[in-house]
Amino acid sequence: MAGEATGDTEAIVVGVDGSDPSFNALEWAARQAELTGAEVQAVTAWQWPASYGEPMPIAPGYDPEADATGVLDEAIARLRRAHPSVVIRPRVIEGSAAQVLVEASRRAGLLVVGNRGHGAFAGLLLGSVSEHCTTHAHCPVLVVRERRA
Repeated sequence: MAGEATGDTEAIVVGVDGSDPSFNALEWAARQAELTGAEVQAVTAWQWPASYGEPMPIAPGYDPEADATGVLDEAIARLRRAHPSVVIRPRVIEGSAAQVLVEASRRAGLLVVGNRGHGAFAGLLLGSVSEHCTTHAHCPVLVVRERRA
């Protein structure tokens, strides 16, 4: 069943939003899974755009869930080339990224996130999602920092 670990090892949950830091987190989790035999649950959250006051125009055919699924599928395909033996379970969930990841952490041995993603304040050293996760997760959290050249 999705959300549960396989065998005796708990799952490693990873937040994926298509950013380089989130892919680095996914790659770290895959290497750890190779060492421990854990499965990786790659989690992408999506929401309908929120507006305050005036209604926000939404283009016909806009499907944020399909966009999120495409981002996750692309990240997993890229990862599978380097880590073909790792069990990766994609999960696309409606909700805010921080809340979705904290909820997923209830059934995880480890939560892995990038230090920043595609948020409005991408220049911050620790993004709001990773900060929220380190404060509220139900398991240990690893924040993978950006690689320096």
